[in-house]
Amino acid sequence: MKDGPDQAAGLVETLEAQLLAAHAGDDRFALIRLYTQAADITNDLDAECFFLTYAYIFALEAGAAEAEILHARLKAHGREE
Repeated sequence: MKDGPDQAAGLVETLEAQLLAAHAGDDRFALIRLYTQAADITNDLDAECFFLTYAYIFALEAGAAEAEILHARLKAHGREE
């Protein structure tokens, strides 16, 4: 079954709620995972890189192994200086 607009909207609302809860709880590992998920589901390159940047920042702050992968993804999109 394909995801329709209603299912996509529900996914975004759920993701937004989870992001807000992770921010409120200062859960860096959840923020890394959720911002990466947001990047994975968007169809807009600028939005993808926005979400990847936040995931990358939280990964760096947490010393998480995901930082390397997130950096590579940003670099692949030309978003690295």
